[in-house]
Amino acid sequence: MRSFFLITSMLMAGLSLAAQSARTWARGLEARGIAVSAGIWDIETGKALELYDDGVALVPASTTKVVSTYALLKSLKPDATIETEVWGDLRDGVVQGDLVFKGDGDPLFTSERIWMLAQSLKKEGVRRVTGSIRLDQSAFDAQPEPQGWENTSADTLPVVRALSVDFNRDENGRIVVDPDRLARETILRILRETGITVEGGGNGPVVPRKLAAWTSPPLRALVQDINKWSNNFMIEMLIRRFGAGSWPRGVQRVQAFYQAAFNLGPEAIQITDGSGLSKDNRLSARTLAIILRGAYHDFEVGPEFVSSLKIIGGEPWRLKVKDPNLTRRVRVKTGHLDRVTSLCGYLQTLDGKVRVFAILLNGPARDEDVWEQISRWAN
Repeated sequence: MRSFFLITSMLMAGLSLAAQSARTWARGLEARGIAVSAGIWDIETGKALELYDDGVALVPASTTKVVSTYALLKSLKPDATIETEVWGDLRDGVVQGDLVFKGDGDPLFTSERIWMLAQSLKKEGVRRVTGSIRLDQSAFDAQPEPQGWENTSADTLPVVRALSVDFNRDENGRIVVDPDRLARETILRILRETGITVEGGGNGPVVPRKLAAWTSPPLRALVQDINKWSNNFMIEMLIRRFGAGSWPRGVQRVQAFYQAAFNLGPEAIQITDGSGLSKDNRLSARTLAIILRGAYHDFEVGPEFVSSLKIIGGEPWRLKVKDPNLTRRVRVKTGHLDRVTSLCGYLQTLDGKVRVFAILLNGPARDEDVWEQISRWAN
């Protein structure tokens, strides 16, 4: 497997004179103070077609999600699901004491799904709760954020808890200060609307009996949402769960996967989170291309991974670049942070050939700087 995916330095020697245009483009960016790591390869053979400092590791922003989501799909498999459990001491339709909601990292535990879980509780005969709603957050440790979020836009990400409701945002999309309060109030409201009375009495011992559970959508659906919408909250939930509640262990498991499957060591997979918010992350265009090419040829999970990428000119995004020839011919994961612009994925040339590409720009770049090169490669 390693020999199949390896892109060697020998390929660099065979570059055509067409690479001059990539060098001209890259050197123009460097003259503006922008660091560049870029390349395009044939998807079948792995032959390098144009490269520019493709082995230089730069801040990748959200293209990090390519690394995270493929490792999750391959390790856990596309049909993997997550259960949120409800525990209580149910006797003759009455829960004696608290009703406990035990989270395990489902990133799509929304109000709509809580309503369906409440219907399940009602079918089990639950009519009344003498105690209160209690949250079991023990599946995740107490670390508030991953390493490397000190100098980034981490304040745009809600608190990541084992049981999180509605992405830990209020009905207007604003991050809530107390996500546990949001969860309890949402669950309480929905239970009462369902006809289940919660009296809020004193806490009592809970007999260890599972009354109901809500199963998340399969991982393939979660990855679709993560990559198409670049959802930071969802991928960080899954990375923590991948590490049995620990961000460092989750990241280490991702790195261990790439060491075993692609012979890409920690020096190639330099990440401290799953979303790409950290500016401590470092990836090269070559590393991203190796992973993308490997995923493309992976019969087991490749179709799910490739379909999770945004389709330029396709559902449900309008074509942003002024090149109608790119419509449905480019599948990408984008990345943006302050002074970081990145793009990687697949494109189909006019003669029907598929290429894998990656561009990382660190500095005062614009989206147009990336799409100028993608359009030339595709057309």
